[in-house]
Amino acid sequence: MAVPVSAYILIQTEVGKAAAVASEVAAIPGVIAADDVTGPYDVVVRVEAETMDDLGKMVVSRVQMIDGITKTTTMPVVHL
Repeated sequence: MAVPVSAYILIQTEVGKAAAVASEVAAIPGVIAADDVTGPYDVVVRVEAETMDDLGKMVVSRVQMIDGITKTTTMPVVHL
């Protein structure tokens, strides 16, 4: 059985857009959680995808297209 690729996506948003961005991101298939946070990032997202390519497509074609996002940092989970 293939283990899906998991990752965290750290998102910076325009001022006042974090809640709207988190809500919109949460509706994307493959998103496990999307939480507003404080600190250098505004939203932290946990995602799963079948392959690394699928993860990349999700980030580029779905997440980064959301209005109000200024920067994303994707961190794939490794299983050591």
